[in-house]
Formats: sequence, structure tokens, C-alpha cells
Amino acid sequence: MSDKNKRLDLSYSQMKWETIFKRILIVMSVIMLLLVAGTLVTLIVKSMPTIKSLGIGYLWGKVWDPVNNVYGARPFLMGTLLTSFTAIIISTPFSYAVAIYLGEYNTKGWLSNLLKNTVELIAAVPSIIYGFWALFVLVPIVRSFEMKIGVTPYGVGAFSASLVLAVMIIPYAASLGTSLIRMVPSPLKEGAYALGATRFEVIRSVILPFTRSGLFAGILLSLGRALGETMAVTILIGNTSAIGNTFKDVFFGPGNTMASVIANEFSEADHDLYYSALIELGLVLFFVTVIINLIGKRIITKYTNK
Repeated sequence: MSDKNKRLDLSYSQMKWETIFKRILIVMSVIMLLLVAGTLVTLIVKSMPTIKSLGIGYLWGKVWDPVNNVYGARPFLMGTLLTSFTAIIISTPFSYAVAIYLGEYNTKGWLSNLLKNTVELIAAVPSIIYGFWALFVLVPIVRSFEMKIGVTPYGVGAFSASLVLAVMIIPYAASLGTSLIRMVPSPLKEGAYALGATRFEVIRSVILPFTRSGLFAGILLSLGRALGETMAVTILIGNTSAIGNTFKDVFFGPGNTMASVIANEFSEADHDLYYSALIELGLVLFFVTVIINLIGKRIITKYTNK
């Protein structure tokens, strides 16, 4: 066989494998879309008894009373958003600090490796371990703090759950931020240093603007993790459907999230409407996550195009 024929055969073989690989990717992408669509359809179908019975009023109903077939998702929607966004507010400074330190100040060495491994370990620890730790260590501290500021010292509640969630979601934004900061082109930083900029000025005026869309994506990833967290929140939030009269009562008092109430009551659902109401909570959580992600994607796109 001539060299020309060999090259043709090799080229044909490469094209064949590229076509097969492309089709595999398409099939996998379609399967992922079908899984998401199937999940949504299943949630909607199983929620239909509650949707037909309660309608849109289910979302802002304040009372959750399965005994009397009264179902309102407002307490759990408030609890989910309150704990998740509070956790993001607490964790973001720590995530950015770790990312900047590991990505710019100390990229090598034993201390860098120790901190990097510690952050990765935080992500690897099961959430129920955080719940148990917080129940025995954090809750007494929170209770003492609540006594000092003059609120009812429950110890458990949205505040305690938010603190633990903040610790749990730090690795997601920190790891992504570290990788992005290390990928900033050296000529950009060297040019700034050559103009007389300090390291702080380089971080503020070069690194952060260059990586802002990615850093925000890390926050969005952390928020998605916080929205769906179940076990640690279930242990710490107090598990009550009542809504406090003041912000202090809501923030420091016991409450519930959509994920925690599903985990607590799903096995106790003894009739169709109760069962459907819990599944509709999952549907609401699904839509809340999708909406927040869409808003985040739009913000990222806006920053990227600037």
C-alpha cells in the first residue's frame, strides 16, 4: 500500500472516530436534557392534586397544618431564602480571601498546600457531620450570644443554620476563584507592576475585573449548594412551621426550609393531598433554583460583555 493510501486510510479513521465521539456527546447531552425534563414533569404530575385544590395561594399561605389539610409554603420559602442568602453573605468574604491568597499571594509551599487541602476537606465532609458538630459546639455559643442581645435563646434557628451553611459552601467559590486568579495572564499583571502599581492595586484593578464573571459564577454555585442542603439544616433550624412576628424572631428563632420539611415529613404523609403538598414544595424549590440561576447567568453575561 502506498504512502498516499495510508494517509487516506488514517484520515478516514480519524474522521470516523471524531464522528462517533461527536454522536456520543450529543446522545449524552440529550439524556441530560431528558433527565431534567423528566424530573420537572414528575414533580408537576405528582403535585397536581395540591395545584388543583389550593392554586397559587399555596405559595403565600402562612399555615402548614396537615391534620386539617391546610398547606402554605410561605414559611418554608422564607426559611430557604433567608438561610441561603445569609450564608452567601457570610461566606463570600472568606471565599474571596482564600482565593486571592492561594491564587496570588502564596501559590506554592507547605502552607499553600495545607490551606488548599483543608478547603477541599471542608467540601468532602458529609453535611450530617457538620450538623452534629454545630448542635454540640455552635448552638451553645449562639444561645449565649442571643442572651446578650436580648432575644429568646433557642440556639437552633435560621441564624445557626446559616452559619453552618456558610462554612459548608466556602470551598465551592474559593476553589473556582483560586483557579481563575491563577489563570490571569502574566503580562497584564507585569504591565501594572511596571507602571508602579502595588499588589493591592493589581488585585483590585486587574485581577478582580478580569475574573469577576468567574468569581460570581462561584458564588452562584455556592448558592445552589446552600438552597438544596438538607441534613445539616434539618438538625439546626428547629423544624417549626410557625412564622415569627418580627425579623428577630424569624432570624434567631426556629424555622424550616423546603428541603428540611420534606426530609422530616415525607415518610409521615398519610394521604394524597399531604403527599402532593410535600412534592409541590420540591417543585417550588426546583423553580427557585432555576430562577436564581437564570438571574445569575444574566448578571454574569452582563459583566462579561463590559
